[in-house]
Amino acid sequence: MKNISIELFMSHCSAGSAGANRAFSYRFTRKSNQTRLSFPNLTRTSYRFKSCSATLSLMVVMEEKPKFDADKAASLVKELRKSFNSGRTRSYEWRVSQLKSIEKMVEEKEKEITEALHKDLSKPAVEAFISEISQVKSSCKSALKELSGWMIPEKVKTSLTTYPSSAEIVSEPLGVVLVISTWNFPFSLSLDPVIGAISAGNAVVLKPSEIAPATSLLLSKLVEEYLDKSAIRVVEGAVDETTALLEQKWDKILYTGSARVGRIVMAAAAKHLTPVTLELGGKCPAVVDSNIDLKVAVRRIIAGKWALNNGQACIDVDYIITTKDFAPKLINSLKYELEQFFGKDPLQSKDISRIVSSSQFARLVKMLDEDKVSDKVVFGGQRDESQLRIAPAILLDVPEDSQIMQEEIFGPLMPILTVENLEDSFEVINSKPKPLAAYLFTNDEQLKKDFVQKISSGGMLINDTILHVAVDGLPFGGVGESGMGAYHGKFSFDAFSHKKAVLYRSFTGDASVRYPPYTAGKQRLLKALISGNIISIILALIGRSKD
Repeated sequence: MKNISIELFMSHCSAGSAGANRAFSYRFTRKSNQTRLSFPNLTRTSYRFKSCSATLSLMVVMEEKPKFDADKAASLVKELRKSFNSGRTRSYEWRVSQLKSIEKMVEEKEKEITEALHKDLSKPAVEAFISEISQVKSSCKSALKELSGWMIPEKVKTSLTTYPSSAEIVSEPLGVVLVISTWNFPFSLSLDPVIGAISAGNAVVLKPSEIAPATSLLLSKLVEEYLDKSAIRVVEGAVDETTALLEQKWDKILYTGSARVGRIVMAAAAKHLTPVTLELGGKCPAVVDSNIDLKVAVRRIIAGKWALNNGQACIDVDYIITTKDFAPKLINSLKYELEQFFGKDPLQSKDISRIVSSSQFARLVKMLDEDKVSDKVVFGGQRDESQLRIAPAILLDVPEDSQIMQEEIFGPLMPILTVENLEDSFEVINSKPKPLAAYLFTNDEQLKKDFVQKISSGGMLINDTILHVAVDGLPFGGVGESGMGAYHGKFSFDAFSHKKAVLYRSFTGDASVRYPPYTAGKQRLLKALISGNIISIILALIGRSKD
């Protein structure tokens, strides 16, 4: 709600015009969804002066939004837990209805979603569709197709010890879960885990990133409009609101963002023994061999760096490793293809995103302007602070102790490191924390095998970049400092489910051997049953030992 005060001050400017000054004010309240102002109680008055001036002052006083504090967070969790405990979210029908509503929402509001992403990141419409909208559609489609199968209990073989019996693993929803999203893909990385949480039958709270405010606001409106408010909510805000949420007892938290905040989330969750899935990041390397189709490789590297939110992605290529002999050829090819993609002046290109905020812009500029780095730029790096744009930059052999090599870049800067032999790249990669993704371009089959076996990363892709996240059958997640846990497709369902072990027995087949007193004969039979050795069991039953 907005309280608006209109003040009109009419003053006669000529000498001797005392008493000619007039003023009146009118205060009213406008609902937030109103676009036209009306003044039904305001009477028009005309003034005739030889010389006069009129000043119309429009003062908009925003009523402070009620603070979302720990008490409100607790109330929200209590409300959602009540809804979950009623069994509302557990049914197949409810889950399908919510997934279909998300599908409908994305279909009907595609234009608004694209516009919000452009406001936040200047994200090109095609990129917004491919990396955000289509990803959510695909996740919904997959969940709707497979959900009934996911929900069927998994049969498990039983042992002779429990005969006669049957067993199964039942996937049950965890309860009330929290999804804390990030700003670089603010639509898909918000709704993709929510789809998993709904598929598993949970009540869910989504906290979008305040750094992408247009998308955050849109998500808040759309979720309220399309989904079941008794079980699915959005909480907007920044640090205070997130802190209030983290103080609560959740049944699962999924966080996407930096390792620094990931540690805060994990510490808060530990107080309640709440399990977490952390999707973090790291320095994702691309090792480039010389025996490749260079044009195809370079175009795919560009697609996984600058055409992917201008390097603002947790799985983008953070740095390249190649041999000293091949580096000049690789750099020349990168320069040529970058110009083909984004033109001679990439700052004017409509096919590349801007930097999300002034603070992120300053961080990247600091990396680029570091004394021991600035003279390593071999291409690009132009900047326009007013538009928050930085052109693709290529740097050659930057020092290992520079900021650009010590932390995740998350922007359009691409260091290229050179080694004598490509196998030396393994040592470089393994000297750093385990990345979220690792890429290799080669036609050498042995090198492929060695890369897979010797490099530990959340995901891996040979001869391309980023596309592994589009395969529903592959888990998306990190290892070590790049994260823990995984989701996507069935893995999303599993991430928000408890796998409950269930054993069924009847009252028949009750053996006295399991009950005291434990005679020598009983002990022989028990040991034989536990060992599973059929000969020993037969001998024990007839009162003889195996020896």
